[in-house]
Amino acid sequence: MAQDSAQQAPPTAPATPARALLPLILPALVVGVVCSLLFVGVSVAAEQLEDVLWKNLPAALGIGGYSTLWIFVMLTATGIAVGLVVWKVPGHAGPDPATMGLNAPALPPVVLPGLLLAAALMLAGGPSLGPENPIIAVNVGLAVWLGRRFQPRLPGPLWMMLAEAATIGALFGTPVAAALVISEALAGQRIKGLLWDNLFAPLAAAAAGALTTDLVHHASFDLHLPPIGRPGAGDILAAIVIASFSAVLGMCAVYAFPHLHRGFQRLRHPMLMLPVGGLVLGALGALGGPLTLFKGLDQIAQLAADPEGWSAGQFAAMTVVKLAALTVAATCGFRGGRIFPGVFIGTALGLCAHALVPAVPPAVGVAAGVLGMLLAITRQGWVSLFTAAVLVASPAILALLCIASLPAWLLVTGRPQMQLRADGTQIR
Repeated sequence: MAQDSAQQAPPTAPATPARALLPLILPALVVGVVCSLLFVGVSVAAEQLEDVLWKNLPAALGIGGYSTLWIFVMLTATGIAVGLVVWKVPGHAGPDPATMGLNAPALPPVVLPGLLLAAALMLAGGPSLGPENPIIAVNVGLAVWLGRRFQPRLPGPLWMMLAEAATIGALFGTPVAAALVISEALAGQRIKGLLWDNLFAPLAAAAAGALTTDLVHHASFDLHLPPIGRPGAGDILAAIVIASFSAVLGMCAVYAFPHLHRGFQRLRHPMLMLPVGGLVLGALGALGGPLTLFKGLDQIAQLAADPEGWSAGQFAAMTVVKLAALTVAATCGFRGGRIFPGVFIGTALGLCAHALVPAVPPAVGVAAGVLGMLLAITRQGWVSLFTAAVLVASPAILALLCIASLPAWLLVTGRPQMQLRADGTQIR
């Protein structure tokens, strides 16, 4: 009987010999450092430009930096500036951002400067998008181009995987995020060899990217919320309800995504689509206030520093406004990613739940809100779980999130995603 079971067992994937993995370490480390430095460079440049645009310039003009007038002016001007880049710069800042996700194609080198410039202007100008998609696309294109020139024996897909892993490690400050994303991508492919053999070089690149970012531009996702103790039945119920509601709310934006995109596409020209999008974002920013502007990472720290500082209605308004701003920015042509603003939306929603029901700990509300929102807009389970968990840095939260992810996932799986194909149809 044991012999029959052994004969029926599937063959174990052959392990890759160490001599085949060792030559990948140096390229992986180089890619990790370069990708991190490029990300940090763009981030710092955008932060410096943001200070000029939102502090120095309005102060010189005698205007409030975050007044309603200035929000309208800056968001519309950002639309005009990015529209000019998309229209005039060679490569037109890459493909339609509504078709882009974390898995970026290897873009030609001529596209990369314009895409980088458009992303930096967006980050400084205030639209509700993050840096992840354009930075990954630039790093992937650069890695493939340079890799083929200096190490032509290594396959192009390897350079793409190294750059993606390195950038994700740099963005999140830890290689664990990259390992989870890459393993999730590999799960849908027929790969040769053991999983950890395939993760060896990307993990090295992600570690180098994360350590470089930590050394030169330290950033932490931990919101320093009050830790939770031993989870009880009330915490489990709260996590399930908040994550599920957040996922449903996120799916509302997902279903609106192609309709908004078609509306902006009818304008046909980037010098119409982006300024009009900027004008709409200005109205949303004026409605939601300064905290609903930009990618949202600095803003969630302000929310978490004083969970009692806003009413449930104010948290709810910020949640809805930010979700609308994310959807508009992602469909009108701004180059940016959707994860970072999704974190803000989930955080505001979780704190709204705490304001409505004080028995819900802020850490549970925030983690569950972020989990459900990211599941809806990214459809990547590991990224959603990881991001939600690192925000509260509490071991007890992991079990709650795993339980809460199950009904939330049932609500989003098999449904349209917040990403379009090149022909404008929605990916499922």
